[in-house]
Amino acid sequence: MKRSLVLAAALAAALPFSALAHKAWLLPSQTVIAGNNPAITVDAAVSNDLFYFNHVPLRLESIVITAPDGTTVQPQNGSTGKFRSVFDLELTQQGTYRLASVNSGLSATWEENGQPKRWRGTPATFATEVPKKAKKLQVAQSVNRVETFVTNGTPNDTALKPTKQGIELVAVGHPNDLAAGEAAKFRILVDGKPRAGLAVEIVRGGTRYRNAQDEIKVTTDKKGEFSVTWPEAGMYWLETSSEDKKTSLKPAKTRRLNYVATLEVLPQ
Repeated sequence: MKRSLVLAAALAAALPFSALAHKAWLLPSQTVIAGNNPAITVDAAVSNDLFYFNHVPLRLESIVITAPDGTTVQPQNGSTGKFRSVFDLELTQQGTYRLASVNSGLSATWEENGQPKRWRGTPATFATEVPKKAKKLQVAQSVNRVETFVTNGTPNDTALKPTKQGIELVAVGHPNDLAAGEAAKFRILVDGKPRAGLAVEIVRGGTRYRNAQDEIKVTTDKKGEFSVTWPEAGMYWLETSSEDKKTSLKPAKTRRLNYVATLEVLPQ
């Protein structure tokens, strides 16, 4: 893989998704499946349109897959091209899998010779790439999760248990039991606790082929919950973000949290 491609993907993974016109996502070939030794293929990308490959791939090094029994399993046949990454997953267990791209990094801004400078990377590279006596230095930690859910046979919730790290989505029901015309309720957690007042944006795929985004915008209530009635079947992209000072990486003073999920809504 060319260094420029790796750098572009790394920067895209580190950026707050809400601050970008680009959208990061994981797109499984299907989310509900049954049979003997079933498998799926997953596309991973950051793009201008949903779900169309036209910007940069999502890094596969950050992929974490939790199986229905709670163990971590590895993707198969991973490959990264110019506009997307792709991998397969054999669903050897009955139940629900959680597929996620999880990233934590640093970003910095400062002034050098009267000009603004920007940097993004890891704590290891911060020490060598950011001037130690940089003027007006501001450092932030970014915690990003991009995920989707796939069920083989009868769904279960073992893999869906919150990690209590960053923003997470909890379905009051099941994320693979969504139907057009029906209302679904979700809860947003930040570090394992419900968070009120978070703005959530939901967009149906296929934006390249319509003039309007047709966003659904909701806000979490005092229980951290919101509900949405799906207007039609299809793949949907859900995004929310937050900012606080609960950093875990030095020398960051603020923490930016971003969350994205791909959900499939089936016909009734």
